[in-house]
Amino acid sequence: MDKAEHKFSQKFVRHGESDDSPSKHKHWSEWLAERVIAEKKEPYVITSGITTSGPAHLGTLCEFLFPDSIRKQLEKRGRKATFYFLADILDAFDSVPLAMEQYKAQLEPHLGKPLSDVPDPTGKAKSFGDHFLEEVVALMARFGVKATVLRMNDLYGDGKFDAWARFYLKNEAEAKRIVEETSGKTEKKDWSPIMPICEKCGRVATTRVTSHTDDSYEYVCDKDVKYAQGCGHAGKAKISDHKYKLTWRLHWPAWKQVFGTSIEGAGMDHHTKGGSEDTCKAITLNLMKADYHIPFKYGFILFQGKKYSKSKGIGMGVSDLVKLVPPEILKYILIKPDLEENVDINPTPENLLKAMEDFQLAAQLSGQDKEKLNRHERKMAIAFELSSDKMNWKVPFLDVLLYYQIYGDWEKVAEIARDPDGTAYLRPYIEAWVARDFMPEDYRFKYQPGAMSATGNVKKLFSQLDEGMDALAIHNAVFDFAKANNIEPKALFAELYRALLGKERGPRLGKLLFALGVERVKKDLA
Repeated sequence: MDKAEHKFSQKFVRHGESDDSPSKHKHWSEWLAERVIAEKKEPYVITSGITTSGPAHLGTLCEFLFPDSIRKQLEKRGRKATFYFLADILDAFDSVPLAMEQYKAQLEPHLGKPLSDVPDPTGKAKSFGDHFLEEVVALMARFGVKATVLRMNDLYGDGKFDAWARFYLKNEAEAKRIVEETSGKTEKKDWSPIMPICEKCGRVATTRVTSHTDDSYEYVCDKDVKYAQGCGHAGKAKISDHKYKLTWRLHWPAWKQVFGTSIEGAGMDHHTKGGSEDTCKAITLNLMKADYHIPFKYGFILFQGKKYSKSKGIGMGVSDLVKLVPPEILKYILIKPDLEENVDINPTPENLLKAMEDFQLAAQLSGQDKEKLNRHERKMAIAFELSSDKMNWKVPFLDVLLYYQIYGDWEKVAEIARDPDGTAYLRPYIEAWVARDFMPEDYRFKYQPGAMSATGNVKKLFSQLDEGMDALAIHNAVFDFAKANNIEPKALFAELYRALLGKERGPRLGKLLFALGVERVKKDLA
């Protein structure tokens, strides 16, 4: 390998930074926390919510990592803040995700029901929605997130939304006008703030209100929503029966009032013209006559240029990624960019290694005076501090991977790495890379001296190397030898790799020879 050593085919691409953005000077979590302190009253409430209809992916992480970063910044400034994470599992079950394809026959009869009422086909959780919520809760614990997790079916069941349901029914005409005006769409004549849950078939997606008072309603279950058809039942219920859900564009502003939200973010799709954010603001200010929370928007998490999708299986799941890299690396990848940037992720070995190198540099920067760092360095340092309380390893990940490839003995690896604690921390990730063959091409090798005959140049070079030389000294010696003997460095590297590995490329040569031991290699090539 030449002196350029590792190059990475594709980095994590970030777009969208504006020249006048506050994030040009501070990390986004800092200026958002400072805005909350300036505009809202303590104690502060941060809310976020997702529908757990499929496996967690990197986009899911944003829904709790971003709010938790704001919480940390508020607490760092001595302020009281609570983060409520809302599981919106009263939403309708509208498709079978690829991860549950094997249970398709069991699940399809439940399409159209609230996720909280769909049985978990694995039998591990109390509902389909809870199955994937449990994965998210476990990830939150692994990522060190402090949040109060609440299920929307429980909140509705406890009557937390009843007052707002009555309010919307009483003001139905005005609510509908605002929804139409802000969305740019004309609603059907039978539009209602309420989505009843059919007492006969249990579906919420196929019902419609036919009449109502401010406290009760009649409905019929006769809608065809393509993935489910109504059973035809006609019924009646009271708000106090808690067998309903508010339609999304009214449900979202209602939960801000239920919790007294100070700040909440959402993806770009909610913030586009005609999106849910426009409706939420208009409903809050013009219909509820209430104060508005501080909204913020964040970019998309893309997988090789495509938006992550839980149901379509686009993008590597988080549960897979956290087996390959420590969770603080994934936090850093997502928290570091400016908030409104799109992050295009291609989790190749090379890209994950680059992220780990960047993280280690950020750890060094975090210990420096941040006032003396440039804008980019300062953001790296803040992102590190939000991602981890400390650096859990000192030895580079690539070095540990190299040592394990050579020896397959963790005691020997820890000895060479001179970082036993760091080696132990990285061990499960290294073993996962090897077991899955998830390695850069240069690290797919087997030490096989003599597989190809050593040239005169190779033998002459090794005669000039000493056992006490470190990796950098060996690396420099190769270039010095090439220069002194008028040899193209790239050609010399190829000769050396052929003699050691039987291929023309490999890990960084200096580190490879240092790990093998100069005297050992000399004997093997003799």
